[in-house]
Amino acid sequence: MTAEIKSLFLTGPAGKLEALLNTGAPHATHAALVCHPHPLHGGTMHNKVVFNAMKALNSLGFPALRFNFRGAGLSEGTHHHGQGEVEDVRAALDWLDDQFHLPIIFCGFSFGAAVGLRASCPDPRVAGIISLGTPVEAEGRLYAYNFLRECAKPKLFISGAHDEFAPLPELQKVIASVPGPRQFVVIEGVGHFFEGKLDQVRSAIEHWVNETLLATHGGSPGF
Repeated sequence: MTAEIKSLFLTGPAGKLEALLNTGAPHATHAALVCHPHPLHGGTMHNKVVFNAMKALNSLGFPALRFNFRGAGLSEGTHHHGQGEVEDVRAALDWLDDQFHLPIIFCGFSFGAAVGLRASCPDPRVAGIISLGTPVEAEGRLYAYNFLRECAKPKLFISGAHDEFAPLPELQKVIASVPGPRQFVVIEGVGHFFEGKLDQVRSAIEHWVNETLLATHGGSPGF
């Protein structure tokens, strides 16, 4: 079968959140949420990295939800410097749980990873976490991830070898402080946006999900 794309609005804490759902297989084992990069720098749910991450998860049969953070696209509200956006992620997790009652895989890119990790790590409905282009430095500010030291869920980190917002030595320190299970994939020859190598990002996501999350489910039905 072919996945359908449904346009909808979620009820968020600051108003309606514009969203797209790529439907899943009839007997999906998980649902997926993918969050976009910084809205003040042009980030939306249509970002290429977000789209490719969604396609990787949806190809495994999972219903995959993307949405625009408050103030982006047609979403109501105004940007809240990462604080309110954590609540936006929680609203999206609530919607997925209400609709599908399935374990959720969270995936975020850049700013979407930074805020989404805060919402997803303590949420018992989230079974696995994928962080793409995890920012550790931006505009002179350091992103803090001390909370990840309590996050024992399966985690996949994917970063470009030349990511200008995640220098490898700093990102490696963050990942080294995080409990397992965890995996770190470095895509060689690219920066923050994985230019020209998004197929490698998709392949890494699909492989990790199959090996880490689907082994106990006997595989995903796919389409």
